[in-house]
Amino acid sequence: MDKQLVALLVCPICQGRLTYKKEQNELICKVDGLAFPIRDDIPVMLENEARILTADERLEK
Repeated sequence: MDKQLVALLVCPICQGRLTYKKEQNELICKVDGLAFPIRDDIPVMLENEARILTADERLEK
């Protein structure tokens, strides 16, 4: 995922900063506790497609 693109993207719910997790191929919003998938190098920024973070994932830096 292109770092410049990640820097431009924000959470569609809270407009907050997203973190790219390469291992899971997801964009993470810690504020809302959601992980947005990236499919075929395209971020899927839909709330109903997002995965809810576990308690441990929310605490990770």
